[in-house]
Amino acid sequence: MATAIGDRAPAVIRLREEDNVAVAARGINAGTLLAIDGLAVETTEPIRPGHKVALTAIRAGQPVLKYGQVIGFASADIPVGSWVHVHNLRADLFERDYAFATERPEPPANERPRTFRGILRPDGRVGTRNYVAVVSTVNCSASVSKYVADRFRDGAWKRDYPNIDGVFAITHKGGCGLQFEGPDHEQLQRVLAGFATHPNVAAYVLIGLGCEVGFASHLVESRHLVTLGGARTRGESSGAEPPRVLNIQEQGGIARTVEAAVEAVSRLMPAADSWRRTDQPASKLVVGLECGGSDGNSGVTANPALGVAADLIVAQGGSAVLAETPEIYGAEHLLTRRAVSEAVGRKLLDRIKWWEWYTSVFGAEINNNPSPGNKEGGLTTIYEKSLGAVAKGGSTALVDVLHYAEPVTTPGLVFMDTPGYDPASLTGMVAGGCNVLVFTTGRGSVSGLKPSPCIKVATNTPMFERLSDDMDLDAGTVLAGEPVEEVGRRLFDLILDVADGSPTKSELQGVGEEEFAPWSIGPTL
Repeated sequence: MATAIGDRAPAVIRLREEDNVAVAARGINAGTLLAIDGLAVETTEPIRPGHKVALTAIRAGQPVLKYGQVIGFASADIPVGSWVHVHNLRADLFERDYAFATERPEPPANERPRTFRGILRPDGRVGTRNYVAVVSTVNCSASVSKYVADRFRDGAWKRDYPNIDGVFAITHKGGCGLQFEGPDHEQLQRVLAGFATHPNVAAYVLIGLGCEVGFASHLVESRHLVTLGGARTRGESSGAEPPRVLNIQEQGGIARTVEAAVEAVSRLMPAADSWRRTDQPASKLVVGLECGGSDGNSGVTANPALGVAADLIVAQGGSAVLAETPEIYGAEHLLTRRAVSEAVGRKLLDRIKWWEWYTSVFGAEINNNPSPGNKEGGLTTIYEKSLGAVAKGGSTALVDVLHYAEPVTTPGLVFMDTPGYDPASLTGMVAGGCNVLVFTTGRGSVSGLKPSPCIKVATNTPMFERLSDDMDLDAGTVLAGEPVEEVGRRLFDLILDVADGSPTKSELQGVGEEEFAPWSIGPTL
């Protein structure tokens, strides 16, 4: 770590001894003298917060190191004290040593068992919320599904059903124009079934048009869908039965379908309300790890803090789910090395190779995808972005690799293959069963996704203060000297509080329906 001469709080942060760049913790003027691990470096130009300064002279073609890893190669000579960014750093391809399962860590140390007040479902999973869902099987029934949910917006029903968190609509742009039982159809069905049977959903109805490729009865039969019914008491049945399906063409149009669906939801509410929170072990947590609107401090503050929280979740016997395959590109070797087996490591590499093929089909590249906002915040290459993103996964062994929206059934650190696009990534993780989401952001993403609560973690204090109505925790305190470990433990405590029922900022704002975005991988026919 380094400081500006005469200052207490660090002006820049050097993450590893071998790094030849450091990250600005705050804005630095040209001509500022920095004391860095015994070196004296004078800045030759202004360095914005989250951006990088060269600690040594770096010749054109030489690797630039951050996190002790290659984040790219100098595209021109970089003098010491210079700003390092897109004008002098590029993401050339380079070989990675995957060394499968050679650095598999020991299981995390036992922690004091923690609990939260959750809703135990018949299949053993635990809900952190208790919703009723209106599921549209196709875009043609999206408006109808929304109209049904709108009839419950006033909350008048809360007086009679206080244990229900809300009625929400699951709408999307797909469901037809795709190959029947092809990859896109199968994936969409996984997503819809994952949301309908999510532990945070007590009951649901399905609404379709009637002639779509993804017709509702096929979804019910192929995914063996049932509703949970009411809460069980000893010796009683769970009341599971086939879900109510309404098709607009069969019901006689929009108005009649809305009325029938409103009645169907109303009939489900007594059973949904009968569920109660009870003490549940933290091993029932399935937490999705997401970063979006990232900046140069994401990998310095919020993501490492989330990694600490992920380790604590795994130590409790829970599951932490890392995702966004294009945004681990260039850092995947760090995960293959700590895989529990070569087979698990190769499953991850298979997904990387698939993405290289997939993007090439469309003439795209995944080796340099930071968004304009990412670059404005100091991220230069996909390698730099990925190395910071991987930090969310903490330090435990990688125990499994899942396809998009596959159920998460294994305790430990799990990787799910998703796009880097935040709504699609979150949708896949929730469909897989994540009952809490944690979303780190440096620029200020404001996403949420019902039915799972979404905790927002700011990477820097100025953004946290500017978006205080949307951010749940400030990890920018790391830049002022608070240890990452302490921030991570505070985040873990917050995860338990939210699982216990405390609302997140996105929930208080009512966010979470429009963000549902299943990933479509094939052509629209």
